[in-house]
Parts: sequence; structure tokens; C-alpha cells
Amino acid sequence: MQEISHYLFFRKSKLKFVIFGLLVALFVSFATFKVAILGPLLLIFGCIAIVYLIFLFRNPRVGFVTLIVYCFTMGFLGLELGSYPFGIGIEVFLLLTWISSLLYYKKATWAYIRTDLNLLFLLWLIYSIILVINPGASPRGWLQEIRSEALYPVLMIPLSMVIFNKKEDLDFFIKLILGLALLAALNGVRQLHVGLTPGEVAFLNSPQGATHMIWGKLRVFSFYDAGQFGASQAVFVVIAVVLAFGTKTFWKKMLLLGIGLIFTYAMLISGTRGALFALVVGAFFALLLTKNYRILFAGGVFMLMFLFVLKFTTIGSGNYNIHRFRTALDPTDPSLNVRFNTQRILKEYMSTRPFGGGLGVLGAFSKYNKDKFLSVIQPDSYWVKIWAMCGIVGLTLWFTMLMYILGKCCRIVWLTQNEKLKFKLIALLSATVGIFFCSYGNEVINVMPSSLVCYLSWAFIYLSPRFDRELKEEELIKAQSELEEAEENERLLQRLSAPRKNLRIS
Repeated sequence: MQEISHYLFFRKSKLKFVIFGLLVALFVSFATFKVAILGPLLLIFGCIAIVYLIFLFRNPRVGFVTLIVYCFTMGFLGLELGSYPFGIGIEVFLLLTWISSLLYYKKATWAYIRTDLNLLFLLWLIYSIILVINPGASPRGWLQEIRSEALYPVLMIPLSMVIFNKKEDLDFFIKLILGLALLAALNGVRQLHVGLTPGEVAFLNSPQGATHMIWGKLRVFSFYDAGQFGASQAVFVVIAVVLAFGTKTFWKKMLLLGIGLIFTYAMLISGTRGALFALVVGAFFALLLTKNYRILFAGGVFMLMFLFVLKFTTIGSGNYNIHRFRTALDPTDPSLNVRFNTQRILKEYMSTRPFGGGLGVLGAFSKYNKDKFLSVIQPDSYWVKIWAMCGIVGLTLWFTMLMYILGKCCRIVWLTQNEKLKFKLIALLSATVGIFFCSYGNEVINVMPSSLVCYLSWAFIYLSPRFDRELKEEELIKAQSELEEAEENERLLQRLSAPRKNLRIS
């Protein structure tokens, strides 16, 4: 009887599976008949999405890693698939990962987010929300601008502290962003030496791509635009070189220096002159953070010689990329003077507007504010953009907030005792400082992936004192274990030598 029941059960299960398969086949056939190949593709995509969601809700790390990869590569989707709002994908991954994390992690893990870093960005979000009442900008432009300007850090930093809260996660994060930056660099090299895809050609022919072809020379842009690509590659040069000096393993040192050379080449072919400031400021800050005066002096002399060669010689000017890079130090450069003229115009206009013209009134979302004076201004500088949108009050608040964050991060790095950990923190902090100062010339810190690198780097630095304590405890335990092992070996030797002495006496 039991065998019969088992037989019937398995037979029913197979029957259900066959019925389900037939229904899926009928649905695919109907969808293909109605919407051609799009129907089956949507079904396949839906199945993949369901599997992905299962993994995401079983482990929120899946969602957060996907978010990081997406932020580095979503520009490729925009280039190849058209002008769809792919930025919404960031909010989708953030929302799903937040829901998954709230269900997955216990209350004790959420204690990591109780830091002034999160509090400061929350205050900045509140200030940005209040600006919706500013009559100078449309609510649509405000809604679009506030996402990257204030909402992303409030959502990303706490999530990072909850999901990536172990010292192993820091190593994983560094490897991940180095790999993604290398992918972007190689894609840029492909654009220059192999050729452009149809989507990239369409971008160059659009108004947004007008500045990417100068005198018949391509400014390589990879997944982003040339300004973002050049600046991000510059700070990754700093990250790779600092990490190379922080490791004693020869093959790792050579690998990181090799990657750094690739990043340097990618930075040069971007034709982004502002990348020079990201590189120089980031490198100088890395030297400063070491607190090694011999290294600081040697590095400072090298950097001064580098700038001297760029400023006062013509070495390498036969190469277009080096020639363009050199113009960053030319005070008579037309592009630089256009920025200064813009600031003079804004200074007079903003003198009566302490709270600015409103979020989204200029820049990428100025199309929602075409009737406003500021909508025709090209800010170039993100510092200037904050000033124009949020006024001198907002600029002071934003600048003071970032200065405090960078200052506290410096203190944390200086107090770090573990040398390997310290070099990793120096690499990340120097990169964020380079991005911050480079944003004076271009809108860098507000655009992916640079903004993501800043937010997650600060989160890791705030968590690093706990990493440092754990590493110190591990070193103490290891030292204690080695001491006990040495004592045990000594006692063993004494026991082995004792019978020989007794034998000699007899």
C-alpha cells in the first residue's frame, strides 16, 4: 500500500511539472505571436529576475555588490540602449537591498550606523528638502537633482556600514573597485585604438558629445563622459600606487604598479585637464597622511619637479594628450577664463539670493527651468553649482560638512596602528580628497562612480578603528600562541636531554 501511495505521489508531481511546462510553452508561443521576439525575452528576463531576487533576499550583499557594479557600468547601458532613465536603477537596487537588509540583519548590526557621518548627511538632506519651497526652481528639477545631491549618501553609507562591516569586506571592496576601474580603463583604450560602437558614435554626434572631439582628437570617455572618466582614473592611479607601497609582496607590488600605469594612460587619453588636480592633490595628501617626513620630503620634491616640467618646459608636447594636460597649468587658458567669467556673473546675481536659485535650476536638469536666468549658466565646477543652487548658506554648510568629514577621517588614519590597514585607508582617503578638489573644476563628486567611491570609502574609514582593534587582538593572540609554542618546545627539549644526563652520571 505504501509503495502504491509513493508511486501515485511521484506520478502526480510529474503530471504537475508537465502541465506547468505546457502552460509556459503556450505562454511563450502566444507572446511570440503577439509581440515577436520581445515576449520570450521578457519571460527569460523575468525568470532571471526572480532567481536574482531569491539570492538577494537570502543575502543582501548580493544586492549591494550589484549596486556597486551597476554604478560603474550603467553609462554603457545609456550609450548602447538609448536615453532611458537608467539612473532609476540605482534607486531600485538601493530599495531592494534596504528591504533585504532590514529583514536579514539583527539590531546589533544596525548599531554601526550611529555615527556623525550619517547624521551630517541626514542634515544635508533635510536642508535640501527644505529648498523645495525655493521659488527659483521647478519641483521636477528639484526632485531630479536631490537624488544624487543628497539622497544617495543617506541611503548608501548606512547600508555599507551594515553590509560591509568586516575587515575582509574592506579588502573585497578595494579589489572590486580596482577591477571595475581597470575595466573602464581598458574600455577607454579600446575606444581609442580599436574603434567606437554605434552607441558611442551617436553620443559623439549629440550635443552632450560636442566637447569630446577637439581638433579631430577623441577625448576618451569609456562608460562615462571624459571629465568623469579622467578624474576617476586619476584617483585610481593614487589608490594603486599607495597600495603598491603598502605591500611587501613583490608580485602584488608589481601588479599594482602595472595597473597604476594603465590608469595613468587612461587618464591622459581622456584629455581631462582637471584630472591633473585630482592626481596631484591626491598624491600630496597620501604623502601627508603617511606622517613619514622623509617620504613626504622626497615625494614633495618629485611632485614639484613634475609640475615644473609641465609648467616651464615643452617636454612631451609633441604628444597631443600631454600637450592638453599641460594647459591645465596655463592661467591664460580660454576654458579657465570662461569659468572665472561665469563666477563673476554669478557673484553679482547671487548677492541677493543667500539660499540660491533652487535645486536643479542649472546643470543637467536645467531643462525643467528654461525660464530661469541660471538655466543658461554652465557651472562646470560642482562647488559653483552648489553655490548657485543652494546659495552661500548651502555652500558654507556643504563645504564645512565635507571639511569636518575629511578632517575626522585624517585623524582616524593617523591613529591607525596596523600598517597594512593604514595604507589601505590612506589610499581611499587620498582618492576622496582628490575627487573633492577636482570638483572645483568639474562636476565629479556628484556623479557615479566617483560619488560611490567617496561615500563607501568614508564609511570604511569610520569603521576602521574596530578593524584596527581586531587586528591588534589577532596579533596579540598570535604572539601569545608563538610564545606558548616556544615554551612548550623548550620544555620538550629539556625532557629529551634529561635521560642523557642521568645516563652519563650512572
